[in-house]
Amino acid sequence: MNHDTLTIPGAAPIKLWTRGVPVEDEARQQLINTARMPFIYRHLAVMPDVHLGKGSTIGSVIPTVGAIIPAAVGVDIGCGMMAARTSLTAADLPDNLHALRSAIEAAVPHGKTFGKRDAGAWSEAPAPVDAMWRTLHASFKRITDKYPKLERTNNRLHLGTLGGGNHFIEVCLDEEGRVWFMLHSGSRGVGNAIGSLFIELAQADLRQHIANLPDRDLAYFSEGSHHFDDYVEAVGWAQDFARRNRLLMMESVVAAARRIIVKPFVADVEAVNCHHNYVQRETHFGREVLVTRKGAVAAHKGQLGIIPGSMGAKSFIVRGLGNEEAFCSCSHGAGRSMSRTQARKRFSVADQVRATEGVECRKDKDVIDEIPMAYKDIDAVMAAQADLVEIVHTLHQVVCVKG
Repeated sequence: MNHDTLTIPGAAPIKLWTRGVPVEDEARQQLINTARMPFIYRHLAVMPDVHLGKGSTIGSVIPTVGAIIPAAVGVDIGCGMMAARTSLTAADLPDNLHALRSAIEAAVPHGKTFGKRDAGAWSEAPAPVDAMWRTLHASFKRITDKYPKLERTNNRLHLGTLGGGNHFIEVCLDEEGRVWFMLHSGSRGVGNAIGSLFIELAQADLRQHIANLPDRDLAYFSEGSHHFDDYVEAVGWAQDFARRNRLLMMESVVAAARRIIVKPFVADVEAVNCHHNYVQRETHFGREVLVTRKGAVAAHKGQLGIIPGSMGAKSFIVRGLGNEEAFCSCSHGAGRSMSRTQARKRFSVADQVRATEGVECRKDKDVIDEIPMAYKDIDAVMAAQADLVEIVHTLHQVVCVKG
């Protein structure tokens, strides 16, 4: 047994795969708050990248019966990873990787939203984006007919775009020197709007009982209620958007690389596309339940997943071992060891330059909060979940694009 169990009176047990990895007191209390909810099924499962989140803890797996907590899924609905192995090797890459990074940055809109100006959106959606949007539009309209404010979001123009924060695109090399493309993003502005709206609705529905909750962000919808069904529909749509968003970006990255790399190549040798902020119905211990993974990846037996490190740190393609005690899950990354504010105060641009030596990436004050030292030790994180996944490939990035 590679996990510990925390037992609190009046709460579901909490099983933690965190041996050798620090867990902040605030995150531990947040886990206890969630475990006190009356509809938790059997126990919570806690991954080694666990850290404080909004409402529910990042790095937690929350199985429920008869209820769903919108804030447990969060506002970056469907956020996840995609990786594709190519037929290229390290020797096929140009000596100067700046041109490759620039081509990717030009091909995929990225960056944060500032007021009405959105540097990370298309000014005019290209044909592949419009074609993909047509596959999403009818189901989106069913949602916006009931919730018109969601129509006034940056939806179509965010499809195929990266965003900011910890979202990234990387060119990596595996243990045999083969080239991979990897990226991390989710449902962008429209997913944020859906998540925020339904968190507010859950709090409004429980307004007479909100004071009795351990945390107001644990407000929930009971199964069978009007908002429950609407949320399940909307969150499912946002998860589909996120998956397609990553697919479009990967196609753009491959096309950009072909403009720079002289040697012809294929990029469909192996591909993984997995969420790590989402909810879906699954069967565990003989019962159908809703499983919310907030910063966790499905690791059913034989299922491939991605566990990224940080800028300058290695990442892993993994295969699930199907550990039922963890509800067949694993971590979604290294996990932050300090807040973005703390990282900006503690580290300098010089620290960032040293920490990302050998990686073609931004090295300026606006990405200091993503410095590798702001994250947990990825090797310790992987050791703590050795009974959840097996490592298939170890990747080291040589190019990293951030918004």
